[in-house]
Amino acid sequence: MIKEFFLKQMLKSQMKDVPPAEQDKLIKLFCENEGLFTKIAQDAQVLMKEKGIDQMTATREVMMKYQNELKDLKI
Repeated sequence: MIKEFFLKQMLKSQMKDVPPAEQDKLIKLFCENEGLFTKIAQDAQVLMKEKGIDQMTATREVMMKYQNELKDLKI
């Protein structure tokens, strides 16, 4: 419960320019699929270290790897 609270606060701080209703949808999506997003983040970190690429490029590459799982998410 505390973990979820801090997670929501962190996500909100990263989405300052996103309307509140959309923030809530994205936070719900993230919380319901935390495992998938954790794998994406971990794989991106590995790519950044191994290839020395920036975070955006690494995340884009990893998300392509998980594109089928991402397509199946229900918003």
